[in-house]
Amino acid sequence: MIMSTTIVKSAPGNYADALTKSILFFEGQRSGYLPASQRMTWRKNSALNDGSDIRVRMDGGYYDAGDNVKFHFPMAFTTTMLAWSVIEFGDLMGPDLQHAIEAIRWGTDYFLKATKDPNVVIAQIGDPNSDHGCWERPEDMDTSRKTYVVTTSKPGSEVSAEIAAALAASSIALSKNDSRYSQTLVSRAKQVFDFANNHRGSYNDSIGNGACPFYCDFNGYMDELVWGAAWLYKASNDQIYWNFVKSNIQSLGPLTEFGWDSKHAGINVLISQRVMNDPPNQNPFIPNADNLICSLLPDSPTKAVTYSKGGLLFKSGASNLQHVTSYSFLLIVYARYMHVNHKTVNCGSVVAKPAYLIDLAKSQVDYVLGKNPLGMSYMVGYGQKFPQKIHHRASTMPSIDVYPKHIGCRDGDKYFDLKSPNINQLTGAIVGGPSEDDSFQDSRFNVSQSEPATYINAPFVGVLAYFKQRNP
Repeated sequence: MIMSTTIVKSAPGNYADALTKSILFFEGQRSGYLPASQRMTWRKNSALNDGSDIRVRMDGGYYDAGDNVKFHFPMAFTTTMLAWSVIEFGDLMGPDLQHAIEAIRWGTDYFLKATKDPNVVIAQIGDPNSDHGCWERPEDMDTSRKTYVVTTSKPGSEVSAEIAAALAASSIALSKNDSRYSQTLVSRAKQVFDFANNHRGSYNDSIGNGACPFYCDFNGYMDELVWGAAWLYKASNDQIYWNFVKSNIQSLGPLTEFGWDSKHAGINVLISQRVMNDPPNQNPFIPNADNLICSLLPDSPTKAVTYSKGGLLFKSGASNLQHVTSYSFLLIVYARYMHVNHKTVNCGSVVAKPAYLIDLAKSQVDYVLGKNPLGMSYMVGYGQKFPQKIHHRASTMPSIDVYPKHIGCRDGDKYFDLKSPNINQLTGAIVGGPSEDDSFQDSRFNVSQSEPATYINAPFVGVLAYFKQRNP
């Protein structure tokens, strides 16, 4: 078999190379018609008839992880975080900025299709139970491509508000690149936010087993509504969204979670830039953001995470590196805001200056890129040693260029069962990562450790851009 690779070796601690690859990964997750500029050339057009069951053209978007479903809830969070990465660190990205912008726009073009009707939001494409019953290339899919929608009578406030956040954040990230398109995004974000807010309810109930147990919203939709309003305020400076944030933030509580499901910590860090030098409006945003920092610092008396002997941050649940990349992003962003405002964070007897937050984030980045007990990079294609047998359908099977015949539902099992490395290298993919004892089983069967996901990579784009600039 021919092994297809894209970009090869990299030196340890080469943040610029890691940045390039972390963005390239998104091209491997693309659905729909691929552009002539496509660099991950073993991937081809796929899912071209998506939306046909409701007579809407829904080609495009991203597959979330190693399957072929388009879950819009995590896809929207991915797009929001790519946009926030560009907003904060785009000026440090150099030639990679254009590719980051393309990655954002691949998401926003798709979400404009998904929100065209003001009374409907398309929430997902593909029956996950049907999809997960097969091991197929996305180019060959003959599984159910059911379109799941949320409406005024069957609402989905969390997925709709996260899409609004993605559109609003992207309008800022793309404003210098295309001001007219940026205005389209913020206008649509307002429409989608109104839909989410005026017709409240969870998509867990509205689309049932389409969302659960895969991407259930476990903590309610109010965090997405406040998150969406926060981004709309930042994008539009419209006081109505600031009033919404202030009126509803207390209902969320001081949680320190952040990821595709929970936006609590992200809201407080995002808003902290606005209020850090504005004492009357600091509460509860600054105390909550400070609590987040104290929950992460290894020597803090209120630490709420654990660290492996090798130094990697851990939270309970699968795919731990999603927490590592998201928290590293928040650490750096908050440290920069602190630096501008000459602020420190007090965690009992521990006084944290911005440099402490940066050093902690750097330790996590370096671990992911290979400075760990196994000497393994957890980014595919980066360094001399990285995961070879990732849980990813397209990566395990030959490209259509190599094997043009159709590969049916269970015909791909023989590729899944191979003891050899995946046929196609999904360059830049960050996998779920090691266990808490710093061990790693490089196996397609080990889903929680070996499956990549777009929402693992998205915050890491900004993190890598920052350290690329600081790298001697």
